[in-house]
Amino acid sequence: MSLENKVGAALFEVIDPELGINIMDLGLVYGIAVDVEDNVNIVMTLTTPGCPMHDSIKAGVERRISQIDGIGDINIDLVWEPAWTPAKMSERAQEMLGFA
Repeated sequence: MSLENKVGAALFEVIDPELGINIMDLGLVYGIAVDVEDNVNIVMTLTTPGCPMHDSIKAGVERRISQIDGIGDINIDLVWEPAWTPAKMSERAQEMLGFA
């Protein structure tokens, strides 16, 4: 499994504490890149710019990725465009939250 795939799999273990659903199924992760030096760049968003769980989610991402063998530096780029909407959630997450 590539390092990029390992990072993606690990992010399924990072749970949004307010919603109780992982950030991948919520559609919060827009991109994962691993460079030749095994540094990781995550492009992600939150459900709202004023999300009270901002620090907790970001720390969870950093903590979980840092547990993967061979990881270099970790950069999390928090973006607000495109804005998150419930349509970005997986079908499973939509069902869990009553959107489907």
